[in-house]
Amino acid sequence: MATLTYVYSDQTAVLGPLATFAEPHAYDLCEAHSERLSAPRGWEVLRLAPDPDALGPTSDDLLALADAVREAARPLPVQDTPGRAVALAQETGREVGRRGHLRVLRSPDS
Repeated sequence: MATLTYVYSDQTAVLGPLATFAEPHAYDLCEAHSERLSAPRGWEVLRLAPDPDALGPTSDDLLALADAVREAARPLPVQDTPGRAVALAQETGREVGRRGHLRVLRSPDS
């Protein structure tokens, strides 16, 4: 995959690595079309080869991934619905478990 842009003032078609954001005058091409690209007569095609070191994940990418995993592993704070029954069940140890918004409570008799 590659992104094609034009520099009209220099009569140049620039074919480079796939763009990370959309631009109105940039065109994403598949590998087959980017290899067969030709420009109008008098124009030059400038092919920019991607840096092989830039293709892999960076240390910033890895740190962001580690932070996301840590955040997902953190327990969610209890968000009580209106009413004191939930807080009372937690304080008295009657709450046995949770699944999403549902709570499992011990019987008041036990």
